[in-house]
Amino acid sequence: MTSESWRGDVHQGVAAWTRQAAGGRPEAEDGTPVAGTRPSSRRGGAGRRGGGASTDTKALGPDADPESVARTILLDQLTGRARSRHELAGKLAGKGVPDDVAVRMLDRFEEIGLIDDAAFARMWISGRQSAKGLARRALAQELRRKGIDDEVVRDALDEVDPSDEEEAARALVRRKLRSLSRVDDVTATRRLVGMLARKGYGAGLAHAVVRDELAAAGRDDDVLGDVSGDE
Repeated sequence: MTSESWRGDVHQGVAAWTRQAAGGRPEAEDGTPVAGTRPSSRRGGAGRRGGGASTDTKALGPDADPESVARTILLDQLTGRARSRHELAGKLAGKGVPDDVAVRMLDRFEEIGLIDDAAFARMWISGRQSAKGLARRALAQELRRKGIDDEVVRDALDEVDPSDEEEAARALVRRKLRSLSRVDDVTATRRLVGMLARKGYGAGLAHAVVRDELAAAGRDDDVLGDVSGDE
């Protein structure tokens, strides 16, 4: 990346770098101009703030170096939740960070534990199981889309208790059953098994759970034939 007219601290460099990747004037991610790059006013061209004082660009300091910019991008992305290395690499690439700088900074963040794909996978599984009731197959697909290595995915999924997965399936069926009170049992069964399939549950477990929950709800438990999901 070549030196440009923007100058200042690392955060200003991040915003300017982001705009350069898009071919425009440096702006922050919310669209506001970066400090030191405010457009000219109609009176003489100096940027103004508040009572009319112009910005002193010479006082903003040296250009932010590429590693500092990359570091700030990574810290911003990791604020609030963990992310996989693959996700973070994509963010750096999208903001124009040179490949060699990106790899060096990602390696450093792994060394100090700020990037940890194994911990990320465990956290992702816990959250998605709790919030969405996803089974291991669906969780594996999501983690692979986030660039998690297959071996890391398998190790994380090995920690999932099969009884917890079954209970999650039962909870999903019970909730869904409340909205199926006006449909016949064959249709309800087809929809319930289809829902579980989309959540990643295998056919055997899906059939068994739906049969049990229909019986517990006082509905026909002998309608499980060809129950491919239709919704």
